[in-house]
Amino acid sequence: MSDTPLPAGKEPLIDLDHLYREIEAAETRIRPHIRETYLEESPTFGRQAGGRVWFKLENFQHTGSFKARGAVNKLLTLTPEIRANGVITASTGNHGAAVGYALSQVGGRGTVYVPENASPAKLANISRWGIEIRTFGQDSVESERRARQAAEESGRPFISPYNDPDIVAGQGTIGLELVRQMPAPERVYIALGGGGLAAGVALALKRRWPQTRIIACSPENSAVMMASINAGRILELASRPTLSDGTAGGVEAGSITFPLCRALVDEFVTVSETEIAAAMHQYIRTERQIIEGAAGVALAGLLKRQPAKNTGDAAVILCGRNIDLPHLLPILTRDED
Repeated sequence: MSDTPLPAGKEPLIDLDHLYREIEAAETRIRPHIRETYLEESPTFGRQAGGRVWFKLENFQHTGSFKARGAVNKLLTLTPEIRANGVITASTGNHGAAVGYALSQVGGRGTVYVPENASPAKLANISRWGIEIRTFGQDSVESERRARQAAEESGRPFISPYNDPDIVAGQGTIGLELVRQMPAPERVYIALGGGGLAAGVALALKRRWPQTRIIACSPENSAVMMASINAGRILELASRPTLSDGTAGGVEAGSITFPLCRALVDEFVTVSETEIAAAMHQYIRTERQIIEGAAGVALAGLLKRQPAKNTGDAAVILCGRNIDLPHLLPILTRDED
């Protein structure tokens, strides 16, 4: 294990007022290409959690993941000429498919670098959108570094999965939708990987619901952002295998999401692989919808934390549904707890 301190005075300066205005601008910019996803209350989970529970169904977003929001927003900030020349990105799966979808909507071509252990289901999802796939490295941080190098060598823009204000702003539009769709809950549970989703949604919600607590949830097997915030610097940590491949891997040095999550997230929760699988099984059995591991992380966070505190209403962002059958089948057939 090693750690990479942020150099003194080099931590990215984040103008929260400006970033919030960018979220509002993204809402208008991406609307022709993005679904306003359903918000659904669950009496079953509400009884278990000790308060009303709503699910924000980003598993029904284009490409099966919230990632389409940030990708569309970023590409719409580029000129048609730049998009036509090509963009480069890196992904464990969902972001790559999102960039492919965005290119199909606004025009252009692209290449995505994926780690060698990327989910076959997510690779298939990327392939549907015609974006070129290249494999590099054992971890998302390694594939991101290679993608950035390739972008620099070719003069094409790199589309970060999370470390970009335009990406964060696009993901933050989920928060604006929540504000339109429901009264302020006491807590919102969000899966935490690189931090783009948590940072964007947290900022959008805090501006309208300052009393709502943002709970960021990570798998115990890969909680790099959480560990980094606890340490006060971005850490380089190995990740163990996890059902939540969408949140797995490291955090890029100097990422803007590090100070954003540190400033905006109220509480961090880690969940075990058993807790993730149990939450996914219960959701699929009772709600009759497929979710992937990252969505299961946020739901497991609710089930782990909310009953113990036994307070208030909650919303859970179900961030995606893209999961391999070999991982899904054991969840579907697992014994009841």
